[in-house]
Amino acid sequence: MLMKRCAVVGSPINHSLSPAMHRAAYVALGLDDWSYEAIDVDVDGLKGFIEGLDESWAGLSLTMPLKRAVMALADEAGDDAKALGVANTLTLGQRRLAANTDCPGAAAALVERGIGDVSTMRILGGGATASSVLHAVAQRPGMHIEFVVRDEQRATDSIDVAQRAGAIVTVRPFDAPLLDVVDLLVSTVPAKSVQKQSHELVDAARAVFDVVYNPWPTSLATAAQDHGKPFVSGIDLLAHQAAEQVHIFTGRRVDPQVLREAALAELERR
Repeated sequence: MLMKRCAVVGSPINHSLSPAMHRAAYVALGLDDWSYEAIDVDVDGLKGFIEGLDESWAGLSLTMPLKRAVMALADEAGDDAKALGVANTLTLGQRRLAANTDCPGAAAALVERGIGDVSTMRILGGGATASSVLHAVAQRPGMHIEFVVRDEQRATDSIDVAQRAGAIVTVRPFDAPLLDVVDLLVSTVPAKSVQKQSHELVDAARAVFDVVYNPWPTSLATAAQDHGKPFVSGIDLLAHQAAEQVHIFTGRRVDPQVLREAALAELERR
């Protein structure tokens, strides 16, 4: 029996929870002939790494800094990946297919927590994850999206995504006062960046989505609980996007809760 291999690649990679989640999925699905590992690969080494893989390889999960670089190495791209120029999934075979499971993962995580009908959104940060979340949420023209960034130039791609979706975009610095309450606060920045402002930020939002999960709980998670606000965590996003990856790689569906429990157990072990 030929072992089917998958891995998460990026640099650095030791922090990744993907191996714990995907391995738990394989156990739950009875896929004894599937393996999943973490491999340190940087942008310069990505092309050579992919070209050196043999037929036993089914797919790759991609984390930073490879989410944009992989697009040039794919034969095809799914709609979300094509729209964003960002992929976190590469299916291997006769043709390489790039996909972005962060988008459906974010949408599913929000639905799971009962968060819908978002017309105003405040996003902290403007990188690839911010692009994926706003692409998942900004499905109707006329949404108001406010980017809170330290350097507007680093958020150019995310701002472009929002404008292409027909959103009304504003940009403000971190130290500017919060002037209105938004439907959804999305944080894609390190926990320490918002620790002093966490209660102020949560108080100015009806729901909170913090993609950061380490250290856990984050200050935004604690503030959301204190204020009684609906909250989506980075673990929720990870679980849903990884469940979608498992389906893409194996053709089988797994309950995201299996992956969430595996991720939390791995965090506690560390």
